[in-house]
Amino acid sequence: MIATQVVPVHESERKAALDTLVVAFTADPVERWLYPEAHRYLTHFPTFLSAFGGSAFAEHTVWQLGAFAGVALWLPPHLELDGDAIAGVLTETVSPEKLDDTFAVLGQMDETHPKFPHWYLPWFGVDAAVQGRGLGGELMKHCLTVVDKDHLPAYLDSPNPRNVSFYERHGFVVTGEAQAGTCPPIVSMLRAAR
Repeated sequence: MIATQVVPVHESERKAALDTLVVAFTADPVERWLYPEAHRYLTHFPTFLSAFGGSAFAEHTVWQLGAFAGVALWLPPHLELDGDAIAGVLTETVSPEKLDDTFAVLGQMDETHPKFPHWYLPWFGVDAAVQGRGLGGELMKHCLTVVDKDHLPAYLDSPNPRNVSFYERHGFVVTGEAQAGTCPPIVSMLRAAR
């Protein structure tokens, strides 16, 4: 049985946290569209994870459940994504024929991203070996307790349509969808302030 204690992840534990997310997103439609070959996925996706929200480690807003069975990486309201870092990683690691679609989707995501203060959840995942045991729900409950102390909304972009119902059970509602060319859709979701 996996312990369900949720604790902060320290910068020194970054690799373990990113490893969990890499395993959690192995079958993700968008991430595997970006990196379809296993070697490229395992090589480049961790770098993309760091570029797309890795600054949360310094903010102490990354949490793990059960010795990295699950990881949630949140950006607090005062912290924004580093668009230049994201663009740089994608330009260097994604096949050139996919870059136009990739950047079109990112542009759509940026246009619909809330301009008001909110918590942003760029990455949330449970190790594929232990998915389906309620661990994600436990981790999300803890995180939303922290978010709700600020009385601010929470926002996320889900690259996997199978996860939309999970987020809906935690109070998120679909607000839009980003899609271009052959890139699978990414669903935007907002949870009202509590």
